[in-house]
Amino acid sequence: MATTIRQRDGVAILEPSGKIMGSSVSELRDAITSQIDASEAPRILINFERVTMMDSSGLGTLMGAHVAATRKKGRIGVIHVGKNIKNLIVRSRLVSIFEHFDGEDSAVAGLSSESE
Repeated sequence: MATTIRQRDGVAILEPSGKIMGSSVSELRDAITSQIDASEAPRILINFERVTMMDSSGLGTLMGAHVAATRKKGRIGVIHVGKNIKNLIVRSRLVSIFEHFDGEDSAVAGLSSESE
């Protein structure tokens, strides 16, 4: 798994690819943590378009990121969540903790705004 990170209008956009499971989870965790640590009020968008699979450890990383970002008055949004990952999030009853957007433009605009 590889994660590219870019910035757009104050939002860190993380684009992991491949499988988020097993040992590759730590790479995503490190990428998210670095973005949360680098900002007083982190705004993070995770694009799941190139993610083929995620297991419960990946989901745990996302939950931890949500908690850490919320403590700093930050927000995390997701786009392009595939059916398998969406089913995992729904089954674990965590679907409501992530902000879902239709695309990158709406996500960046939504996360850049001050409202929650």
